[in-house]
Formats: sequence, structure tokens, C-alpha cells
Amino acid sequence: MTAKDKLPRRAKNAEPHSNARESWRIFGIMAEFVEATERLNAIRPAVSIFGSARTPPDHMYYMLTEKIARQLSDAGFSVISGGGPGVMEAANKGAYFGKSPSIGLNIQLPHEQAANPYQDISQTFQHFFARKFMFVKFASAYVVMPGGFGTLDELLEAMTLIQTNKSRKIPIILVHGQFWQGLLDWFRDRLVSERMINPEDLDLVQVIDKPEEVVEAIFKHYETRGFLPLPEEHELMLNL
Repeated sequence: MTAKDKLPRRAKNAEPHSNARESWRIFGIMAEFVEATERLNAIRPAVSIFGSARTPPDHMYYMLTEKIARQLSDAGFSVISGGGPGVMEAANKGAYFGKSPSIGLNIQLPHEQAANPYQDISQTFQHFFARKFMFVKFASAYVVMPGGFGTLDELLEAMTLIQTNKSRKIPIILVHGQFWQGLLDWFRDRLVSERMINPEDLDLVQVIDKPEEVVEAIFKHYETRGFLPLPEEHELMLNL
């Protein structure tokens, strides 16, 4: 009996309409990339801000995020968030009342995420991977507030892309050191000590608590160059 003979009957006799549906899905994904790229091309320089969707407006994380976003916006940075509630809303709100655009990259979920009202540009995605690509493609820096699995996913993906030289090096700023210290200790005690990563990989992130210092750190990173990708970085980003 060959491997082909062992395939389930459904796999061997796939219905034509299912193949057509998969092809149309690919076109839908392509359209999502094209539409988002065209809408966001003019927003640079921009900073992507991540954090919990569960943070209420009276929480210190919400208020801190709003201050950071407002200072970034007034300094000339568009601010990109996930477009939802909590820290995402705080990021958009701070930028919305600042001088630069507030962008929300919303995602369609089974229990649909409601877009917050503080968005100059609102782009909705069906696919997480297309949305995540836009966060990376257009960001001159990442500001990562306290959050859950989604926030950690964005943080670790950015670190992985930079560590593996698949993306240009940008500032990755963790805000509120008390929240992040346990994770950073674990990185050092387990990942570095067991040689899962190099000690210098921890230099990919920096911990900053004050809004004005977040802005200063981003400007410092770019003080000898422009915010737009250099030619070699542009080529790198084409192969994300």
C-alpha cells in the first residue's frame, strides 16, 4: 500500500468547490495586504503601541499609555494600536488629541472586537498575520505596555525578527518595569543560562517608565539617521 492509498477518502477526492474556495481566500489575503499598505503608506514615522484590551480608563496603565501616545503624537509620530479597548484605546485617544494621526488596526474576532472611537485611520483585518505584518512594516519603534498573550505575541515576534535579521533594528521599549521584571529575569536565568539565546539578545529591549523618556529614547536611536528605512533595510523589509 502506498502513502497515497493511505490518505483519507476525502483528501483523495477533494471536491472542486473546496479548492476554488481556497484560491479565493488567497486572493482575499492579497487584497488585505494591498489595501492596508496603500492606506498606511503616508503615516510614517509611526510608533506601534501594544497592551491589554482589559484595562479600564481609570487604570494607571491606561492613563500612562494615553500620556505616552499624546507626547509621541505631538513629537510628530503617528501612533498605531490594535484599535480595540483598553490600552489600545488609550493609545489611540492620546494620539487623536495630538498633532499626528491615530491609527487603529482592528481585527475581526468571533466575539467581535469593537473599534474604539479615537481613530483617524481605521483598518480592519480578517487575518492576524496580515495585521501583525503591518505593525512591523510601518513602525519606527515598539512601545509595549503591560498586557496578556496578544501583547507577548507581538513583543516576542518583534524580538525574533530583529534577532534573526529578518527585520531592521528598531527600539523596543517596555513600559512599567515592575510588570516586566519577572519575564526579563526568566529570560536571563533560563534562556541565557541554558544558551537558548545570547546574552546580547536581551539588549533588544529597554525598560522605561516615564513618557518623556520614551520619546527621548526613540529620537536618540535615530539621531544619526532618518526615520525611514535605509536602502538596505528597505530591501530587508521586502522579505519579511
